[in-house]
Amino acid sequence: MDSKQIYDFVLKVQSISKIGLIYSKDPYALSNYQELNDLSTKFLEDFLEVKFDRPNYFQRDIYPTPNVSVRTVIFNEDKTKVLMVREAALQAYSLPGGWADLYDSPAQTAKNECKQEAGADIEIIRLVGVCSRTPFKAPTSIPEFVVIFEAKISELHQEHEYETDDVQFFDIDNLPLISKKTSEVELKRFILAAKNGETIFD
Repeated sequence: MDSKQIYDFVLKVQSISKIGLIYSKDPYALSNYQELNDLSTKFLEDFLEVKFDRPNYFQRDIYPTPNVSVRTVIFNEDKTKVLMVREAALQAYSLPGGWADLYDSPAQTAKNECKQEAGADIEIIRLVGVCSRTPFKAPTSIPEFVVIFEAKISELHQEHEYETDDVQFFDIDNLPLISKKTSEVELKRFILAAKNGETIFD
């Protein structure tokens, strides 16, 4: 393993620890995530004498930019229905997707999220668009750009991760209760653009 691979590995560990510190509620898990964060930070700080062409993301004085998320539109054969996942915590539906992880490409993020949330291996068909989610969010929310893909299922598994508890196709003209993390206006825009072969952007 060369220096760049070590750096990327430790940075990935720190990224996971930061996510755990934000979302975990278990005191034991929080303690472990904090220890991982501290250890990886110390390692990276000691490692900085080696020069890399990578952003020092753990410094908080970097120029602020929107966060990036990914959503994937998956149709049935005649494109009358779209695959949606139900978020267990909110008991409401959305397109498979989530925040982009460090160093994963948008397409890889889409594949990861579909595997985790829908239990589906996918093939990316095309980029549908890049849109700003910020106008649809609460004033206190983090500014966000979303990358939308159209994809097809190459293999559907029975299991998916704990964040979702239902996966099924819905008629695009009769969508279920939409998660508060997104909006019906946004999702319909993404779905119709994918169905009509359009490319959208803000």
